[in-house]
Amino acid sequence: MNEKHKKKTSKFLSYVLRHHPELINLNLDENGWANVDELIAKSTNDSQGFTFEELDEIVETNDKKRFIFNEDKTRIRANQGHSIDINLALISQQPPEFLYHGTAQCNIDSILEKGIEKRSRQHVHLSQDKETANKVGMRHGKPIILTINTQKMFEDGIKFYLSENNVWLTDFVDAKYISQ
Repeated sequence: MNEKHKKKTSKFLSYVLRHHPELINLNLDENGWANVDELIAKSTNDSQGFTFEELDEIVETNDKKRFIFNEDKTRIRANQGHSIDINLALISQQPPEFLYHGTAQCNIDSILEKGIEKRSRQHVHLSQDKETANKVGMRHGKPIILTINTQKMFEDGIKFYLSENNVWLTDFVDAKYISQ
C-alpha cells in the first residue's frame, strides 16, 4: 500500500470510527467496535476501498496507534478521540506526576482562563512526553506545550484513564493545574 493511500485511508477510518459511522451506514456497538468485514464492504462502496491486508497494515503501522483489533481481528475500533457517545470501558488509573498538552499559541489565553475542555470529544487528551504534545500542537499552528499537574488533580479526586495507545484521558483540566 503506498503511503498516500495509507494516509488517506487512515484519515477516513478515523472519521468513520470516531465521528461519523453513519457516513457509510456502519454499525458500531456500545463500545465502538465495528465488524471488520462490514467496514471493508461498506468502505468499498465509497471511494476509500481497501483490503483486510491493507487495514491490518494500517492498524499495525499507525504511529499514533489510533486503531485496535479484537483478538481474532474480526472487530475494530478507534482507541480514543470519539465525538460520538460510546463506552470505551476504561478503568480509572493513577497518572504520573505530570502530563503534557500540546496546543496552538492562539489557544493559550482561553486555556489559561477557562482550562482545557473536551469540547466535542469524550475526553481531554494528555501526553506522557513533551515530544508527542509538541506534535499535537503543531497540527493547529505554532505549538505550545502545557505542563499539567496530574498528581494534584488525582489527589483532588479527578479521574484519569489510559487508552490502549497510551494516551491519558480526563474530562476537564482546570486552569489551576496548568503551567507553561
